[in-house]
Amino acid sequence: MRKSSANKVMKKTVVGITVVGKDREGIVATFTNFAFSKGGNIEKVNQNVIKGLFGMYLEVSFSKTIDVKKFDLDIQSLAKKEKMDVSTHHETNSQKNIAVLVTKEPLCLETILANAKSLKGKISVIIGTEKTLAPLAKKAKIPFVAIEDKIQDKAEEKIIQICKKYDIDLISLARYMRILSPNFVWRYPNRIINIHPSLLPAFPGALAYAQAYERGTKIVGVTSHYVTENLDQGPIIFQDSFKVDPNDTLEKIKAKGQKLEADTLLKAMKMHLENKLEVRWRKVHIK
Repeated sequence: MRKSSANKVMKKTVVGITVVGKDREGIVATFTNFAFSKGGNIEKVNQNVIKGLFGMYLEVSFSKTIDVKKFDLDIQSLAKKEKMDVSTHHETNSQKNIAVLVTKEPLCLETILANAKSLKGKISVIIGTEKTLAPLAKKAKIPFVAIEDKIQDKAEEKIIQICKKYDIDLISLARYMRILSPNFVWRYPNRIINIHPSLLPAFPGALAYAQAYERGTKIVGVTSHYVTENLDQGPIIFQDSFKVDPNDTLEKIKAKGQKLEADTLLKAMKMHLENKLEVRWRKVHIK
């Protein structure tokens, strides 16, 4: 018996578009009209302006078959004309490429590497602010790039180029001790995961364990979250905690917390890579 073709539901193609550059009038209309001209339906649009820097994220769906390569070429041609930096991201079933950003604390990176086979993605590159963790990358046979620029803008320019080279889908901040600028963050909306050593929104910023210890908190926790331009205020993915013994020293609290950080970051990465997380109205929903 023949199956009716009417029962077949064509899966739509979704393309994420980020536009970053100098703010000026007409940019939103230019890129939304481009999407419409290609037969796209705009499902999401977010835009921000900070100190003359414009950032926009468009999520465009296509119900008909689309030539993705031609779409990318055409939008890059438009980007060049408009003098904007534009990138596209296509969600596919193929293995995703992961960049892990580190400084010198090893436990998060060690945990990710030890569980690499359980990730629905490939750790394509490890980027460090120094060379301390390079031996871990070498042992795992993963490219390691040290970017030791003290000026963050210059460092980020290099990281952006590396991420483009490896066609990165997800960035994991495995105790990366730098604050990423809007210029960087806007290029990877809901695709940068950070781990913070507190139950956010409590104790944001640096020295979270010390703040918790000084305040005498009875429970200490960690938070994995997506990164936005607002420090430690991105959508929360997972949180976990442990009880503090009255005799615990600050060092003991740190040791307990760092193990939990690594496990919670790994869990968030797995869920993201399996497409089980969705951000709506600044909240993460598990599918």
